[in-house]
Amino acid sequence: MKLLRHGPAGAERPGLVWTDGTIRDLSGIVPDVAGDVLSDEGLAGLRGIDGAGLPVVAEDARLGPCVGGIGKFICIGLNYSDHAAETGAQVPPEPIIFMKANSAICGPNDPIIIPRGSVKTDWEVELAVIIGRKAKYVSEAEALNHVAGYAVANDVSERAFQAERSGQWTKGKSCDNFGQLGPWLVTRDEVADPQDLSLWLSVNGQKMQDGTTRTMVYGVAFLVSYLSQFMTLHPGDVISTGTPPGVGLGMKPPRFLKAGDVVELGVEGLGRQRQDVIADA
Repeated sequence: MKLLRHGPAGAERPGLVWTDGTIRDLSGIVPDVAGDVLSDEGLAGLRGIDGAGLPVVAEDARLGPCVGGIGKFICIGLNYSDHAAETGAQVPPEPIIFMKANSAICGPNDPIIIPRGSVKTDWEVELAVIIGRKAKYVSEAEALNHVAGYAVANDVSERAFQAERSGQWTKGKSCDNFGQLGPWLVTRDEVADPQDLSLWLSVNGQKMQDGTTRTMVYGVAFLVSYLSQFMTLHPGDVISTGTPPGVGLGMKPPRFLKAGDVVELGVEGLGRQRQDVIADA
């Protein structure tokens, strides 16, 4: 099942992709793609709905972040061995964890906004994991039972803010529109193996990233279990699991985004995104 949220920013309504490829509005069924709706019981209830009788959403409707009520947007750094190598970094002995401000989260096709003073805005296609059931001190064997589904994320980063302005990474990761999420939340039953998905990203039609989740250092089940040892994960929390090689920082010479660029990206089976790059007014 593919769930989504459509409509103006801040006023999105729940929806799903029906079997005929159309988007159907769910606002008469559930208040949002959030909270208890993400539980196994909530998702099972949605599977029993006859989408053919639901209102059709216009094809050109804006898509918002595919999950609402996000409490935490947790990111994992240097989690692909080949990405760590391209940046000259060592594979971390434990996962690197940082947070992206929730105000950075936006729809899958909303623009990338280059912040004022930025000279190194970069791209990162990632597999996002959406929590569906409270997870605290869960084992790796039980971890995926706490996952509602998966989505595409672009962990947009300003490298100078991130690494050259002292302190932690958060300020280079949290600018407005630095967290495109969607187009869909694809429920976990439709993803046979999250560790066997291809990821890609292009800029102006040129392929930059072309990787696979097989080269993750720490897999999805491990990450959910690991994070749950330090913080309680709640329904709607998002884990962005790291990026494969091909980021602008790793190029020789480095290449970064500028206004007028077009970024497209996707994860196998989870849909694709398209973003115009604009300057912050």
